[in-house]
Amino acid sequence: MLSKKDASATVRACREPLRMGLTVMVLGAAALSLQAWLSNRHVWRTAGFVAATALTKAAIVLVLVLVVAGVLVALRPKRTVQEALMVELGLGQPEIAWHTVRDRIGEVGCFLGLVTGTLGKISMDVKLLMQTEVAEVFEPFHEGRGSSSTMPQKRNPIASLYIHSTAALVRQNTAALLEAAVADHERSTGPWEIEWIALPEIFLLSAGTLRQTRDVVEGLQVDAARMRANLDLTGGAIVSEQVMMGLGPHLGRQRAHDLVYDICREAATSGKPLVDLLAADKEISKHVGRKELEQMCDPANYLGLAGEMVDRVLAIEAASH
Repeated sequence: MLSKKDASATVRACREPLRMGLTVMVLGAAALSLQAWLSNRHVWRTAGFVAATALTKAAIVLVLVLVVAGVLVALRPKRTVQEALMVELGLGQPEIAWHTVRDRIGEVGCFLGLVTGTLGKISMDVKLLMQTEVAEVFEPFHEGRGSSSTMPQKRNPIASLYIHSTAALVRQNTAALLEAAVADHERSTGPWEIEWIALPEIFLLSAGTLRQTRDVVEGLQVDAARMRANLDLTGGAIVSEQVMMGLGPHLGRQRAHDLVYDICREAATSGKPLVDLLAADKEISKHVGRKELEQMCDPANYLGLAGEMVDRVLAIEAASH
């Protein structure tokens, strides 16, 4: 399926066509978590937490049982008490006191900020693709979902709105969480209390964001016919770069650019298909026939390595199992 989405470097104007599969795989990046849309890099980061801190599957943080300054001075026997508690809870044992060194907790917040940032990116794309004038992708539908109290025709991207807002709040809370890293001496006098508010909210908001995104991705509706229709709206101009590059060997790169530029302007004002104007140009027709021009103006012939990239991601995912 070809899409006109993400077709601009600086403004929302058409550039080259993209495969919908490439869009999914860029975010999927090897893993099929959330139906291939959650980056596998996040899976690797999760594994890194486990390896770095000797955590069990049940835990993501280390427990601090170090008493006041953190050197176990009041416990009898000292290390044994801590070890026994860690075993009881199924958690990793800290190698040293960390009462005022909060990087592990900050790392968890940053990790969830990255995860929800990816989910926010998904929600942004879905919202834009659901616009009436695009209408290439839709959130799953059931009676009354995303409707309006005054406009019956509306189908709002309601889950994507939740994802976008909660993902933004996770990032803001992560910034607050990092403030707790600036603690004084061996017993913090305030900064770590930030964690008591920020960290629970980060986890709650992240859980909600993940749930909403899973529902969207699992039920995502893709309109391939509309994607093709959108590509055809420009009358071939969306692949004018391919035409320019095809004419370059015959006319020279700069001359080909200038000539195709002028013809694209004429196509835009006249409403005529680009291929008709290209075929009618005497300078072009000396070197390239209409059949070849039609191939140049077909978006399906200008996909680069999109298919190969998708296959590479899928191969990496298959090899990981």
